[in-house]
Amino acid sequence: MIRSLYDWTLNLASHPRALWALAFVSFIESSVFPIPPDIMLIPMILAAPHRAWLIAGVCTVASVLGALGGYAIGALAFETLGEPVLTALGKADSFEGFTQRYNDYGAWAVLIAGITPFPFKVITILSGTTGLSLPVFIVSSIIARGIRFFIVAALLWKFGAPIRDFIEKRLGLVFTVFVVLLVGGLWGVRYL
Repeated sequence: MIRSLYDWTLNLASHPRALWALAFVSFIESSVFPIPPDIMLIPMILAAPHRAWLIAGVCTVASVLGALGGYAIGALAFETLGEPVLTALGKADSFEGFTQRYNDYGAWAVLIAGITPFPFKVITILSGTTGLSLPVFIVSSIIARGIRFFIVAALLWKFGAPIRDFIEKRLGLVFTVFVVLLVGGLWGVRYL
């Protein structure tokens, strides 16, 4: 099923209304859809490099709006779905402590998930569930998704098709290593 969703998403990149399709995929990927918008973003920018910044901008805005949808799912569905499960498992009290710790570092969680290959929808829903400050969530989402999509756009705009393999196979790893080094460096400065 995932493969058919992947193929369907990839085919949307050549649709006459591909920019609207990209906005739709970016929106739903931030809350429920398993296929990242990069699948459409890359071929669309390669086909029209002069539109790279517009394509990345549409992807970013739609992704942040979709993240708000994920936040709403977490905020609104927790009482009906999550809380009864936690209570039945005897974990309702420990969730309070988790919520506090998560909200203390929630901006970092959103930034990390928004840049790295970690499923962003998990963090958007979790942020709503824990009640992470909405302004913090929005600003972190804008920064993270902007960095991710505009770096991809810049690489494709500058280097074209030869960079595609690097982006598809290694850019997620580069983002992850960068985040690990950044967090490690900040931790080192703070505690050493």
